[in-house]
Amino acid sequence: MDLFFLSMLLLLLVSLPLSLGFLLFRPKSQLPGNLPPGKMGLPFIGESLEFLSTGRKGYPEKFIYDRMAKYSSQVFKTSILGESAAVFCGTACNKFLFSNENKLVISWWPNAVNKIFPSSLQTSSKEEAKKMRSMLPGFLKPEALQRYIGIMDGIAQRHFDSNWDNKQEVIVFPLAKRFTFWLACRLFMSIEDPDHVAKFADPFNVIASGIISIPIDLPGTPFNRAIKASKFIRKELLVIIKQRKMDLADNRASPTQDILSHMLLARDGEGQYMNELDIADKILGLLIGGHDTASAAITFVVKYLAELPEVYNEVYKEQMEIAKSKAPGELLNWEDIQKMRYSWNVACEVMRLAPPLQGSFREAITDFVYSGFSIPKGWKLYWSANSTHRNPECFPEPENFDPSRFEGNGPAPYTYVPFGGGPRMCPGKEYARLEILVFMHNVVKRFKWEKLLKNEKIIVDPMPMPAKGLPVSLYPHKA
Repeated sequence: MDLFFLSMLLLLLVSLPLSLGFLLFRPKSQLPGNLPPGKMGLPFIGESLEFLSTGRKGYPEKFIYDRMAKYSSQVFKTSILGESAAVFCGTACNKFLFSNENKLVISWWPNAVNKIFPSSLQTSSKEEAKKMRSMLPGFLKPEALQRYIGIMDGIAQRHFDSNWDNKQEVIVFPLAKRFTFWLACRLFMSIEDPDHVAKFADPFNVIASGIISIPIDLPGTPFNRAIKASKFIRKELLVIIKQRKMDLADNRASPTQDILSHMLLARDGEGQYMNELDIADKILGLLIGGHDTASAAITFVVKYLAELPEVYNEVYKEQMEIAKSKAPGELLNWEDIQKMRYSWNVACEVMRLAPPLQGSFREAITDFVYSGFSIPKGWKLYWSANSTHRNPECFPEPENFDPSRFEGNGPAPYTYVPFGGGPRMCPGKEYARLEILVFMHNVVKRFKWEKLLKNEKIIVDPMPMPAKGLPVSLYPHKA
């Protein structure tokens, strides 16, 4: 029996008596009225099985669209990951949620996050996230990132030299993860030795799979493996942090060289430094966020360029004009990135059809009414990128690949949301743009390629990925 469904069965058997007792003895005064249409599913488990399994089967939008058709095109109720939830769908819903951040709703993460990142329990994951976001803009805004483009290009060249060149076939997804993780280690912690980077890579993959999972801490479950992996990585990060503290004290490291130095020297309102465990957790979270979503986007860029030779040819033409303008050994710079307009339109269309971030959760901090339905305080709210990305009202002929959608002013507001929106928009959006474009530049100027598996299944766990990692045949360009 599949381990995921076995875990769910065990959870049902353990939680059923408690859940039934809660339902039988719950005071009627706590039962809210006029809720959105929908169903809550099984006690405690709710509809988590279908919510997670449709993604693993390659159709994450099915859970959303089936219920939009059956109940409401705007909002429906469900129960997922052990929580009562309202799923918000469509442009108006996106605008409502993004515009009411910290007014009616706040960000929320499943309980698994606090258990995988335990030191954040000193306050809460919400408070820690606020602190983290306040630190990032100085490092992730476009003007700050400009100085990193050459570093990104240098690492990309080393990555292709060692992992792609002289290979007839490669598996794209693990290589994309290796590239983006190497970049994150270099830019966040100034670690660029491939062997040192490789030591972290596999445990980080385990954590990413366990964050959005049923929090069953039993041997062999994704959640249990993620907890163990986080302990291993935290231990390794503490060694790096202690060494950096000594290097800063001895002037062997710069206070401005990366995010790690900044965290070690930052003080709170009371003049206190962050403790080492908090820094380790924040770096851990940054490394996950800094490479997972971009590696998924890069993999699907390669997939679509293999399937659409006319699109590949236009990207190749644009990137070769840039390559021919460079002196031997000269690295990419900000001006080069600005010339990659068509390439970025292609990447945007890829992220419309295969959004790395499928959606995100919020929590209602007060009772409110939306579209005539009551949303109780404490309920979780989920918005889905696919509710607009694949909606013909937002994108005509949504299954067609059309980079021209992003020319001029691009899509209408609140329809294209691969990075979220409002105050909670991903602060790493520009960082992701740069690493995706640097990768595209290096891969197309070296190769054409063909998919080895013509109908490879796509799964979502928790991000979209080809089931076999997207194996391709490489055809180097002639010099």
